Amino acid sequence: MLYSKITLGDPVAISFNEQFDRHGAWRRQFALRLKLLSEWLRDHDLLDAAVEERLRRLETQIRSDKVMVAFVAEFSRGKSELINAIFFAGYKRRIMPASAGRTTMCPTELGYDSEVPPCLRLLPIETRLQPQPLMEWRMVPEKWTRFDLDVNDAGQLAEALERVSEVRRVTIDEARALGFWHDEFPEDNPLLGADGKVEVPRWRHALINIAHPLLKQGLVILDTPGLNAIGAEPELTVNLIPQAHAVVFILAADTGVTKSDLAIWREHLISDGDSADSRLVVLNKIDMMWDALRTPYEVQAEIERQRSTSAEILGLGQEQVIPVSAQKGLVAKINDDAALLQASQLPVLERALSQGVMGHRRTILRAAVSANIASLRAEAGRAIQIRRRDLAEQTMELKGLRGKNTAVIRQMRARIEQEQREFDVSGARVHAVRSVHLKLLREVLALLGTPALKTEMAELTAKLRQPGIKLGARKAYAQTFDRLRATLRQAQASSTEIQSMLTGTFRQLNAEYGFSLQAPREPDLARFQRDLDLVERSHNQYLGMGNMFRLAQPEFADRLVRALATRLRVIYESALGELELWNKSAAAQLDAQLRDRRRNFGRRIEAIERIQQAASGLDERIAEIDGQDVALAALEAKLAELTGQLIEAPAEQAAAPEPLLKSA
Repeated sequence: MLYSKITLGDPVAISFNEQFDRHGAWRRQFALRLKLLSEWLRDHDLLDAAVEERLRRLETQIRSDKVMVAFVAEFSRGKSELINAIFFAGYKRRIMPASAGRTTMCPTELGYDSEVPPCLRLLPIETRLQPQPLMEWRMVPEKWTRFDLDVNDAGQLAEALERVSEVRRVTIDEARALGFWHDEFPEDNPLLGADGKVEVPRWRHALINIAHPLLKQGLVILDTPGLNAIGAEPELTVNLIPQAHAVVFILAADTGVTKSDLAIWREHLISDGDSADSRLVVLNKIDMMWDALRTPYEVQAEIERQRSTSAEILGLGQEQVIPVSAQKGLVAKINDDAALLQASQLPVLERALSQGVMGHRRTILRAAVSANIASLRAEAGRAIQIRRRDLAEQTMELKGLRGKNTAVIRQMRARIEQEQREFDVSGARVHAVRSVHLKLLREVLALLGTPALKTEMAELTAKLRQPGIKLGARKAYAQTFDRLRATLRQAQASSTEIQSMLTGTFRQLNAEYGFSLQAPREPDLARFQRDLDLVERSHNQYLGMGNMFRLAQPEFADRLVRALATRLRVIYESALGELELWNKSAAAQLDAQLRDRRRNFGRRIEAIERIQQAASGLDERIAEIDGQDVALAALEAKLAELTGQLIEAPAEQAAAPEPLLKSA
């Protein structure tokens, strides 16, 4: 279980904010060590193209690592108040709008980008009438309405963020085109006013960029609207929520799991085959059940019954349902009321987030770091070993000259020059190997390229655009994903053939020219097939009978396919990146060994010249080589030390800084 049972008296558990502080400290420490390793490798001529690429990827991954926590609920469950209580109590007031009724009318992301000033950016709802997916709109900042924020003025900040709750009144035809009116589901439609119009959100999506301490360290908070708004924006459900590292689903303690709550849970949060481990349910507003006419024991017993019933309905363990009063927790933090804070049980939720989200995230990051650093160490270590082998060969060669006359030394020089000429001829052979490898690789890359993906998406769109109710939509999706998986399997099979060719060719070059080539590890594309499975499950929730009428609308089907294409493009680009790194590793080895061998010939000829010029040159040169070998051994030890520090420095051992949010 990602979320283990936590008690208020647990002295070891720490809050989410404190855990995130430690995670941020570890990331900064890791980035610094990675920079030092990069400089050290460059100083010692060990930074070839493959090693440099691995370092760049690791640095990007650590620096840009985000932890997204999505808060999902039907309207009026206290979702925005919970965000205020956990993350923004340090402002000593509400920041996210949390008044009665519908407050968050559009999906809202809170994060931090140092290249953008503090601001609120709002995407007009009318953009739904255009074909671009939400991800593409992010790349067009001029289409967003922007309001600058003063993060030092809590009042101005809260007033500006009220805009996410703005609405506008439109005709039924406009609401239908925007995805908020469905003739087939009248119970889900907004209320029709006396003027014949209905209320819809003014904005499609909100991005809040502020230098909050936790957001600066990579936290992203996703605040979602209710069921009707979620269903109208498929990209939110099939892209953003499934990629969140944790989903906090909020219920009202006095009502438990309502019909609309259950619809959100089943249709948007849990797909067939999904693990519920990253889902945490909050039973909010337990203060509504506090009753002076009942004993505290009776009140707690009723809360526990509601908790048990909710867990059973949602198919969760009871420890994943946490009773909380967000409002009382916020008041307690603002007023520094420790007793009220404990009664609100907000610390229990914070510790659940801390142990669940951050622990899970560290595990994933450490696995990626360990694998990449181990590969980096192996590639840099191989270069050192090649140099040590060349030095050993030179030592044997020079020791064989002891006591030899001038004629023998001249013959030795002639032999080295002949070897050099023969080696220069081998360069053409090596380039031929690279050419064949690159040709085969291009064929694999074409399988996963943008044109191939566009073709698949066009075929799926054509099937979904056929007139009438799409009873065959699930089958069309299944066939598309079957072909996508087959493409990945074909790419894997082709890469296996290339790997076999490389292994054989490297072995032959090693035998003929004394190289130490070793084919790099073949990329594992199986994990991208697993990613496809996850995407397919997140989309299948839209293909049941409940969405048949929505799928009958070409605009909705188009939005669904565009959202799918956005997600698939990320998977395919990641797979392409693995293949390109594989190619760089092979090419870098060839380049490095050609370069080192040419350098070695130069050193051997230089040594012969020095021996010819002075009788003492032989022993001096052997002593120099011995010294170089000792230096290379020290390099190996330093490489192991530097990479070992990166692998062995777990996030949980990073020094805990002073809490950034005292009130939290």
